[in-house]
Amino acid sequence: MNNILEVKDLCKTYIVNKHQNNVLKNVSFNVAEGELVAVMGPSGSGKSTLLYTVSGMDNMTSGQVRFRGNDLSALNKDKLADLRLDEMGFIFQQMYMLKNLSLLDNIILPAVRSKKNSASRKEKQQRGIELMKLLGIGEIADNDINEVSGGQLQRACIARSMVNSPSMIFADEPTGALNRTASEEVTDELVRLNSEGTTVLLVTHDSHVAAKCDRVLYIMDGNIRDEHVLGKFTNPSSLRDRERDLNNWLLDLGW
Repeated sequence: MNNILEVKDLCKTYIVNKHQNNVLKNVSFNVAEGELVAVMGPSGSGKSTLLYTVSGMDNMTSGQVRFRGNDLSALNKDKLADLRLDEMGFIFQQMYMLKNLSLLDNIILPAVRSKKNSASRKEKQQRGIELMKLLGIGEIADNDINEVSGGQLQRACIARSMVNSPSMIFADEPTGALNRTASEEVTDELVRLNSEGTTVLLVTHDSHVAAKCDRVLYIMDGNIRDEHVLGKFTNPSSLRDRERDLNNWLLDLGW
């Protein structure tokens, strides 16, 4: 299986009040096409910084990140923005959407902005409607973002992340602001999208969420300390055993 994301000796340093803060230290890992990979670790360990840096949302200090063969550090600002828009999807804990647009218009905005997506405005709207129906929120397409629940809004964010048919989705604590029921729904949608071929890299603090992933990377103090392979989640009855296995591994690491 080919790697879609290759990270080698990645470092990220911030200068705060003339002091150097090394958030990521020589991080190396790969993500294969079709994988669903979780990143876990204590607060302040560098999880979100890692996600933002390997997706090109934040600049790296040194090292190399290759996405579908493209060296992100070698791309200029415009080409990097186009790559993120056309080939990547993003989901965040804070569900950023424009208040002056309906849910549907928010969802299709990346398609409208894309230079690569040559579909007509009507076709893009239809794509958005189809995604909303698939995610069980088709009936609220014309609603404002303050007229829906948190779970519905996060599913709309998933639809937005999929509108340009990305190769890979990057998700930063996508269930962190949701109750357990909504969290289950959102996680199951990510598992379903992954089963259809979309690669997913997600940051989570929730072992219940991570137990549905193929593989878990554990980061501490800016380093990948270990990884745990769970395999594809195909049988819901295996979830309890997977979660127990994962928690035992996390405890051994000092979780």
